Amino acid sequence: MPHKIGFVVVSSSGHEDGFSARELMIHAPTVSGWRSPRFCQFPQEIVLQMVERCRIRKLQLLAHQYMIPSKVEFYISESLPEYFVPYQAERFRRLGYISLCDNEKTGCKARELKSVYVDAVGQFLKLIFHENHVNKYNIYNQVALVAVNIIGDPADFSDESNITSREKLIDHYLGHNSEDPALEGTCTGKSDYISPLDDLAFDMYQDPEVAQIIRKLDERKREAVQKERYDYAKKLKQAIADLQKVGERLGRYEVEKRCAVEKEDYDLAKEKKQQMEQFRSQVYEQLQLHSLVDPEPVRRPSDLPLQPLAHSASPRHQQPVPSLPQEDRAPESQFAEPFLQEKPPAHALGPSQHSTVDLSPRATDLHLKTHLQSVPYDERPLPASRKQPAVALEPEKSDSDVSEAPRGGAAGEPEPLTEKALREAGPAVDVLGESLVAGAYSKTWSYREDALLALYKRLMETPAGTPKEELKSMLRASIFLVRRALRDIVTPVFQASLKLLKMIITQYIPKHKLSKLETAHCVERTIPILLTRTGDSSARLRVIASNFIQEMALFKEVRSLQIIPSYLVQPLKANSSNHLAMSQIGLLARLLKDLGTRGTGFTIDNVMKFSVSTLEHRVYEVRETAVRVILDMYKQHRAFILEYLPPDDNSIRKNVLYKTIFEGFAKIDGRPTEAEIRAQKKAATEEAEKRKKEEIKALQGQLAALKDIQAEAQGKEGPSVEAESQDTQGGKAAPPPAPEVPDNHYLDNLCIFCGERSESFTEEGLDLHYWKQCLMLTRCAHCKQVVEISSLTEHLLTECDKKDGFGKCYRCSEAVLKEELPRHIKTKECNPAKPEKLANRCPLCHENFSPGEEAWKAHLMGPAGCTMNLRKTHVLPKAPVLLPAGKGPATAKSGPSGSKVGSKIPTPKGLSKSSGRTYTKQ
Repeated sequence: MPHKIGFVVVSSSGHEDGFSARELMIHAPTVSGWRSPRFCQFPQEIVLQMVERCRIRKLQLLAHQYMIPSKVEFYISESLPEYFVPYQAERFRRLGYISLCDNEKTGCKARELKSVYVDAVGQFLKLIFHENHVNKYNIYNQVALVAVNIIGDPADFSDESNITSREKLIDHYLGHNSEDPALEGTCTGKSDYISPLDDLAFDMYQDPEVAQIIRKLDERKREAVQKERYDYAKKLKQAIADLQKVGERLGRYEVEKRCAVEKEDYDLAKEKKQQMEQFRSQVYEQLQLHSLVDPEPVRRPSDLPLQPLAHSASPRHQQPVPSLPQEDRAPESQFAEPFLQEKPPAHALGPSQHSTVDLSPRATDLHLKTHLQSVPYDERPLPASRKQPAVALEPEKSDSDVSEAPRGGAAGEPEPLTEKALREAGPAVDVLGESLVAGAYSKTWSYREDALLALYKRLMETPAGTPKEELKSMLRASIFLVRRALRDIVTPVFQASLKLLKMIITQYIPKHKLSKLETAHCVERTIPILLTRTGDSSARLRVIASNFIQEMALFKEVRSLQIIPSYLVQPLKANSSNHLAMSQIGLLARLLKDLGTRGTGFTIDNVMKFSVSTLEHRVYEVRETAVRVILDMYKQHRAFILEYLPPDDNSIRKNVLYKTIFEGFAKIDGRPTEAEIRAQKKAATEEAEKRKKEEIKALQGQLAALKDIQAEAQGKEGPSVEAESQDTQGGKAAPPPAPEVPDNHYLDNLCIFCGERSESFTEEGLDLHYWKQCLMLTRCAHCKQVVEISSLTEHLLTECDKKDGFGKCYRCSEAVLKEELPRHIKTKECNPAKPEKLANRCPLCHENFSPGEEAWKAHLMGPAGCTMNLRKTHVLPKAPVLLPAGKGPATAKSGPSGSKVGSKIPTPKGLSKSSGRTYTKQ
């Protein structure tokens, strides 16, 4: 019956750091798979060696969601050439090819599982990957493969087809139906039946521990069916169905836990871990596993000791080791790799407790089939956190502990690399040597620091004539170790990694004249980790990481690449730590002052979008720094910044942050702030009230004087006049007549605005004159009120019905529609206004002219004055007005009620310039 075939990766044409082809040997929900190098040459190829010569029945490929090859070819061979050279490629026989979907319909959010049924015999399988499908996510034109699965039979049974035919013939004559649905999936079913447990989808969605138990129970179920123990088989079938649901759920928990670790959300990771353990224990109790499986405790894959390899080039070429007594197997456990999963001390297994779990009664073939499942999934490297076994955990050291710790650490050499570490650091071991890499992976911090310092010295002493390829290999291997050391919690190791990284960028690459691509590789591989460390719980590490990022961004080799600014303007994640958010916005503020926004990676657009989004952050310090960044940007770019902010109105200013921003803009422009404007208005109002009271007092004095004069005149006329007056009033004393104002007819038939006198200026005639003819007045186009031209700007900003739609230009001091104000300010085409004491400003022709009230008449009515006054069709002749002796020129003087003294025309309230004169036709 076909089953899963184990394999090892013999060779590959290349891979991206951290995504070796050896990753394909592991099937688990958290597997990363293989990725080709960035901007690689096509085609790419991978050669797999199966654990035995077999007859392949089915191939399965799980593609990446966006690094998708357009075509994958399959080749098979009985043997492998000693050296891979092009002219020996004919040893591989082509089976065919498959085409993969470009994944546009799903938005590159789903992975395609491709199954191919073949019938070919061999031991070596070659996969050739052609050019990738182009999409917006695959910016480096890579191809990737998440997992590959091989299903087949051992090729030794050459007479299998004849045996199958004889078995079917015998079953036919005996009346047995080999295709009975009740036997489907059992060992008595179809000979070409493929178990769902061998399907790639099973391993990619199941928790590895649960998958191991399910396979064991499935084998027991087949044995029970053969022995006709149907009740026991039914119980096993139900247990398997329940466990499959459990395994999928635990697989999701594991993926969520890994994602939380990558984001450094350790609280969530701890919660997921506890949730997994609690759920696992509850399910095991409910299913009564100890009654279905052997009495020995259930062992996780990471608990199993690693078997000795039968072939140096193939970790899967191993023979099953028979079960030995505990004392005989004790020495073997010394070679077991420490597992990464933390366990409570009460359940920890000592060296003498390791035992082999036999999952099948069959010997070699099935052991090789299921060996792939025993690869510990906990050996997968975590991007942000690497846990060590509980018995060998290095205690976390504070800065003081590190400084006092002895340099020697543990006597002798660092411990040898584990199999997991060898898989992970294979390329680095090939280039730098196993001893140096073992020091970098040591559990003793002093060995880790010494390894980095030794690597520093080796790179410094590299001769100038070294081949470029060797230099690049050393650089990439060094960056691999630097990335690991940047995550170290021990401060000296972290500082040693920064020292090594600085030397590589500023000395190693320039010395050997390597390309900018190598510098970009160094920065891109390390800057995400460095930014993560700026959110560390240790204040000292945060400061060291932030200072180094700022220093690195100013390296001349790095500055031209514009990489670091692009990372700093990335939006803050909702679940990012407070320290990380404060460090990122703080770095952006400092580097913005050092680099500016011209050709540095910082632009007005990305900085302002980041800063405005940060104004909503939950931390006050982050919001405050964002306000400083916006104000700094306004100092340099002024009007361009306003495009990214809401309009400046009263509703927006209710937000304290925006109020602070707009008041900061006013200070930068030299304009008064809102508080200063309120203070000025209050002072002006108090001054106007004071003047009004003084004018009322003066008028009251004049009236009193007039009454005295009239009283004297009446006293000279005698009592007869008084008696006659009393008779006229019917015996009642008549009140004294109102005093006549001197020159009481002076303002009759006179326009008090332009000074024109006409017999037609009756009350109705003056209305018409104000409404259509007076050169000193105009009609507001928005509210249809008649206002003085000199106060038109103030009317639009403070009195007009549409005043909320206007804003004031800080350059020309005129009222401009708010939707046009940003463009108006940006173009800078307006004529700047002068201070009010030095010049008047005409809102019609936008020109400055001499100050004073009389200058307005000369400008608006004179022949050489305003050219935009639509009422000025001709220059009015101004005849000299005859005044009574001792009187000056006619002036409009405010009375107690705000109207003009002696005026017989209805005028609007308040005719002084400061209050804005308006007139509405009744």
